[in-house]
Amino acid sequence: MGELAKWRDQKWVRIDSSGNIAGECGTSKNKKNPDRCLPLSKAKSLSKSERAATARKKKREGAKGKQVVSNTKAAKVQMAACGGEVRKNHKGCGAVMSDRRKKTRYA
Repeated sequence: MGELAKWRDQKWVRIDSSGNIAGECGTSKNKKNPDRCLPLSKAKSLSKSERAATARKKKREGAKGKQVVSNTKAAKVQMAACGGEVRKNHKGCGAVMSDRRKKTRYA
């Protein structure tokens, strides 16, 4: 399954600047400076103040004309390379291949 298909399987929601879940992503009235969108599972894992902080950051930077605004550290969404599900503190999901390690040779 491709990355876009995995993204579509998640239910993304819109976060207003008060930190409330305000509906489905893409339903913002302000098309020039839309609200922050997050996967529902990620939005529910954050506190209301954390959701508000990332939404305010998006609105503040969007008002300056910035198109792409990164999430706050707490709201960062990471896709796992091996499973595709959203994980908060993803460290990796596979063994290091021994033949890929750097080898030092002494002559």
